[in-house]
Amino acid sequence: MSKNRLMLVLSLVVLASMVLAACGGPAATPATIVETVEVKVTETVIVEKDREAFSTPHPILGDLRVRQALSYCTNKSDLLASVYPLISEEARAGLVMNTFIPTSHWAYAGDANITIYPFDPAKGAALLDEAGWTLAEGANFRTNANGDELSLKFTTTTAAFRQTWAAIWEAQMADCGVRVVRLHAPASWWFGDTTGIARRDYELGAFAWVGQADPGGQTLYACDQIPHPNNGWEGQNAMGWCNEAASSNIKLANNTLVKDERIAAYTVTQAEFTKDVPSIPLFNRTDTFAYNAALTGFAPLPGESYYNYNVADWAVEGSDTIVVGFTQEPASLFTLVEDAFVANLAYTFIRPLQTTSLNYDFQAVLVKQLPTLENGGTTNNDVEVKEGDMVVDAAGEVVALAAGVKVKNAAGEEVEFTGGTVMMKQLVSKFELIDGLTWEDGTPVSSADLELGKNIACDPASGATSFITCEKTASAEFLADGVGYVQTWIPGVQDPLYFIPVWPIYPAHVLGTVPAADWATNPLVAETPLSYGPYKLVEWVKGEKMVFAANEHWVGGAPKTPNIIIQFITAESAEALLINGDIDILDSTTLVGLSEALVAAETEGKIKTLINPSATWEHIDISLFIR
Repeated sequence: MSKNRLMLVLSLVVLASMVLAACGGPAATPATIVETVEVKVTETVIVEKDREAFSTPHPILGDLRVRQALSYCTNKSDLLASVYPLISEEARAGLVMNTFIPTSHWAYAGDANITIYPFDPAKGAALLDEAGWTLAEGANFRTNANGDELSLKFTTTTAAFRQTWAAIWEAQMADCGVRVVRLHAPASWWFGDTTGIARRDYELGAFAWVGQADPGGQTLYACDQIPHPNNGWEGQNAMGWCNEAASSNIKLANNTLVKDERIAAYTVTQAEFTKDVPSIPLFNRTDTFAYNAALTGFAPLPGESYYNYNVADWAVEGSDTIVVGFTQEPASLFTLVEDAFVANLAYTFIRPLQTTSLNYDFQAVLVKQLPTLENGGTTNNDVEVKEGDMVVDAAGEVVALAAGVKVKNAAGEEVEFTGGTVMMKQLVSKFELIDGLTWEDGTPVSSADLELGKNIACDPASGATSFITCEKTASAEFLADGVGYVQTWIPGVQDPLYFIPVWPIYPAHVLGTVPAADWATNPLVAETPLSYGPYKLVEWVKGEKMVFAANEHWVGGAPKTPNIIIQFITAESAEALLINGDIDILDSTTLVGLSEALVAAETEGKIKTLINPSATWEHIDISLFIR
């Protein structure tokens, strides 16, 4: 592919404020002037390269010593301080990333099993000297024996957040004698389907990934996921990193359902990743919370978005009400179709999650156990499939088995179906709800409520937009001798999160006869849904507040605080309302970082703040090969 014709225009970009999110946010520091190079796309020309494209090691970055030096010359704490200037050094340390998996994650390899690169510019300088990049007396930047300057192009977005930390990183590299030329490209080009990252059009490139409870990673780090012209640019391993041990283990981690095997495989991959340095993990962004200093039990944790998972434990001594500030109001509580975070958060006050993912691991809440292969709650059976049977093919798509379709057989081998039969794996899990779950009107939760949940989730008339779970379901048999179901997936489904409940719980005794097409507009669905959780919704004053009262039928007993109010507020008034005691909690949807007002209020003992690593993390990928 020929290089896209780009016009590089030097510009002075005045940052009126330090923005603490890639898409904008409130001011946090005085104005800063940052010199950048802005990339403006004037034309896109796609010309496929021959098979030898990207087979030549990068003349600078192909040297491991240089990549290690860049890591040692990177002061991650200072990068964090540039965008989160008011958080403590201790909090910054908790945000630093060492690998592609957060340190609190179940799959993190552990510090002892990886190579960690602390800020050590002297060690970085020594490695550059060893690699032949020396600093002449009086010079600012290193050169090699041919007199070539150690200069690297660094591409990222135009977002002010990245311009800020990128300027600091540029200075850090300069301190080690490395010239970094920053290219700030429009996101539409940087993340385009046929430009930027997708075409490996960078030397050093910064962007963010979002971590999940299941780390995935196969498309990012496997050898066969390197995009190039010969494979139609398929794959996300734009770094061009191919380490056979890492590649085989990232595949194993994504193709075994046994957790201990997954942990071991991820450990090997992370060890090789940090040894080879195809990318420099930098830091997690923050989830910031501020709350009444007298509030107890409030414990947001990384990995779990719904910080009200333990709302029944929240308490303020001497108060019967806790007020949570929302700067957005839910459009509906029918969360099957209204998937906004604020809607789901409000919904979980009355209908708690069946599982949580605290610190990126899973815990059973409303189910008796997570049905795993290890505890016998799930079996992975060998079944015989024939032409016409619905299966998941080797690419993960739901298809009718036919000649030419590639599937993974029971031995885990990819084979092409040519007729007759083939043995495949089929997961079967038994989900049982805990005893005593009861609707707020006193009616026990039943298997019929789960069956209604499946029926509505799989009915297009309900307004649901995704049916992948329904399509992958062979059958769901609802228990007559308990509350739950046996979930049987179609052959070929081998999802590592097979043990997570899939069907919602709806009150069949109230909604069982309501047509799916009427659910979105039914007040008992959208505005006053029945509760089986610690609180019930007793009032919703649109534009003002939602009022929740303790549910006397909650299986967990009376919550510590009788009433919860969600108060709808403006972003501009949020901090003042908290500091003045009018509300008790502000979450990360309102706060993009600490402000001086919050820090001062915490110093005075009025509030407390909490900084958690968010799931989003920044990194710099390194191009190991050139065209």
